Amino acid sequence: MYAILDIETTGGKFDEEGITEIAIYKFDGDQIVDQFISLVNPEKDIQPFVVNLTGINNGMLKNAPKFHEVAKRIVDITADCVLVAHNANFDNRILTTEFRRLGFDFERETLCTVELSQKLIPEQDSYKLGKLCSALGIPVSSRHRADGDAIATVQLFKLLLNKDFEKEIIKKAIKTDNSRKLAPKLLTILDELPAKAGLFYVHNVERTILYIGKGRNIKKTVNQLFLRTSKKAKTLQAAVVSVTFEVTGSELIAQLKHIEELKINNPKFNFKQKPNFTRIEFSNTNLLLIDRGRNVGEKSVLLIENNKFKGFCYTDLAHQITNIEILRNLISPMEDSIHNRCTIKKYLQRNNVERIIRF
Repeated sequence: MYAILDIETTGGKFDEEGITEIAIYKFDGDQIVDQFISLVNPEKDIQPFVVNLTGINNGMLKNAPKFHEVAKRIVDITADCVLVAHNANFDNRILTTEFRRLGFDFERETLCTVELSQKLIPEQDSYKLGKLCSALGIPVSSRHRADGDAIATVQLFKLLLNKDFEKEIIKKAIKTDNSRKLAPKLLTILDELPAKAGLFYVHNVERTILYIGKGRNIKKTVNQLFLRTSKKAKTLQAAVVSVTFEVTGSELIAQLKHIEELKINNPKFNFKQKPNFTRIEFSNTNLLLIDRGRNVGEKSVLLIENNKFKGFCYTDLAHQITNIEILRNLISPMEDSIHNRCTIKKYLQRNNVERIIRF
């Protein structure tokens, strides 16, 4: 679980800033499940350059709640979550400083979308939130306001999750409590899983991925895994501490990601298979395969360019599909392997996608 946030402050000397606005979106890896957005009275004046930047002035905050009045809500919504922010060190420092003034130790693990973007979306001209979102076609409303920047960070974080084939992000969010007995532990795990198409990852107490699975219904497929009675299955069941997931919406993307992530993560309990495929050619040298996304209004996109499979992405904006430069930035790259090409070809022979664009 992730708490994706943005904070606006008064500006001023290091560790003397006060919070003027905060927005937190609780995100389960699939969708937003809770949110908290509020102006905050910092009980000190805002620096003039900050007023010009954010549009928040002292008069707007006169009747806003003070930090101690919203502190419990912040603790509750971020409990058992990893804090995610664009420049997370800043937001986490501001929060811990405010809580320290109240005599409370606020400790959360953090993920920084600046650092993740530099690793997973290399060679961008800028990693400032506004310029990065512009390059990726992510709309930002109310720039330099907590709500606008936080919801843009949610969209950016979704993209980074898709590009993270090594699963470093989800490993950090795993709870490592292994004290519960097997049966109630598995029931709790199942309760947290969605009944949607995608992949799931079985982890042990060291956060190592032991098994990667895929299915049309993640919850049902995991339940079937836990019902197996073979020696190998029972060994896996005894070792499981957490099951994380990634909703893909598209079964084709689930199949392709499964192939890719097995190679990268080499899970102990997955069977090793040597595919026997022959080289195939696509019907057109440049194709966009448009199909359902992870939720209503979103589309999945597979890019084939110069007769080579480039990868996939998600979009809920038409201009992202029609602008090939933006699309290339959004794409999570995949190998143009015989296995991947045959997987796409076989899927198209057996299933219809919503739309095929030839360009």
